[in-house]
Amino acid sequence: MAWERAGLISPHEHYSFEELGQLRTLRDLQASMRISAKSIRASVDAMQRVAGMRNPLLEASAVRRGSRLTFRHAGALMDPLTQQLAFDFETSDGRQLQVVRASGSLAQHAAEVQEMFLRAVQLEESPATIPAAILLYEEILAMRPEHAPTLINLGTIHYNLRKYGQAEALYRRATLADPEYALAFFDLGNVLDEMQQLNEATVAYQKAVSLVPQYADAHYNLALAYERQGHKRRALRHWLTYVRLDPVGPWASHAKDQARKILKTEKLSIVSRRGRLTKVAG
Repeated sequence: MAWERAGLISPHEHYSFEELGQLRTLRDLQASMRISAKSIRASVDAMQRVAGMRNPLLEASAVRRGSRLTFRHAGALMDPLTQQLAFDFETSDGRQLQVVRASGSLAQHAAEVQEMFLRAVQLEESPATIPAAILLYEEILAMRPEHAPTLINLGTIHYNLRKYGQAEALYRRATLADPEYALAFFDLGNVLDEMQQLNEATVAYQKAVSLVPQYADAHYNLALAYERQGHKRRALRHWLTYVRLDPVGPWASHAKDQARKILKTEKLSIVSRRGRLTKVAG
């Protein structure tokens, strides 16, 4: 289908309820807004870059604004292609609407934070300007300590600098600032893994996949974590899920190999969808 060719949906025979919901969203976007799959993919890719989202179609709401596709998130509309912020006056929360309309300074403050965030993202593109990006992210956090995308991006800078303690603290703050932000839990799992805190890393990865069941990378890392703890049967489920979500490439090949090894060495009982018990001999 066009969505698979555009890279918006991973190709496989059976879709989960969440994936069916995403397909319905994509269908409605194309039908009601007359926006092509290619254009939607461009907006999704741009939103991933500028807002730090893994899957904007799951983590935000797609909205048409004029002739462009924007995303509603945290009470604002973001056009990721132009990197412009518009304030969402169509919210069903009347109290929020009144506050935004009554306070121009609130809207101005939010716009200023968003503009600073986008500048910091651009500064991250060059190693020479990473220090400037750090300073700008810290300035944002002085204004809005709960700004989850800033916490994640700054945490990732520290992670790449091998300052794992600082990265962990920032990722934890991001999970508290936005408990529905799957990327925050995924990144927290990664840094905890680096710090040899495998049990806590596993919990973080579990939270990421519970929030976004299509989060392929989180399934992959969770499978690795389970294997390292000796929980091969638990790992198998996530290896197979990863292959279903991302069936092509070296990581998929590795996941398939790991699943085959587990199936060969473990005697597993697999319950089919009809409830019949099937023995898989090692």
